Amino acid sequence: MKSFFIGEISQRFGLNPRTVRYYESIGVLPKAARSESGYRLYTQDAVDRLEFILKAKTLGLTLEEVRRILSLHDEGVVPCEHTRDFIRGKVQEIEIKIAALNSIKKTLSGALRKRFQKHAAAFCPIIEEAGPKRLTLLPMKGDGKEKRRVRFSP
Repeated sequence: MKSFFIGEISQRFGLNPRTVRYYESIGVLPKAARSESGYRLYTQDAVDRLEFILKAKTLGLTLEEVRRILSLHDEGVVPCEHTRDFIRGKVQEIEIKIAALNSIKKTLSGALRKRFQKHAAAFCPIIEEAGPKRLTLLPMKGDGKEKRRVRFSP
C-alpha cells in the first residue's frame, strides 16, 4: 500500500504542510502513521479525504460543516441530505451578499456620476457625501472583552 509524505500531498494540493497538520489536529484528517524516522505517512484514503475537504471549501463550506459531513460518512451514513442543507444555506448567504454588493455598486456608480464641491474640512467629498449618513456602534461577539463594530445606516 502506497504512503505519502506530508510534503508530497502538500505540494500536490498547493498547501502549506502546516495546513495538513492543522486538518489532522482538528480531526478532519485522520492521524497519520509515522515512519521509523518519525515522518508522517498518509494513506491514499487520507489523500482522497483531503481532496474532498478542499473541494468542499472551494464551494464555501466551513471546516465545521465539512467535519459534520465527514463524521456522518465515517458513521456509515450517506451525508447527501445534510450536504444539501449546507448548500441551501450557502446559496441564501450568497444571495444576501449579492444584494448587498449590488446596493454598494449602485451607490458607488452614483457617486462617480455626481459632481462634488471640494471643501477645506473634507477628507474626500465623494466618500463623505456618497457613504452612509449615520454610523452606529454595535457590540461584537468576542472573547468577553468590550468590542464594538460599526453599522452603517443609509
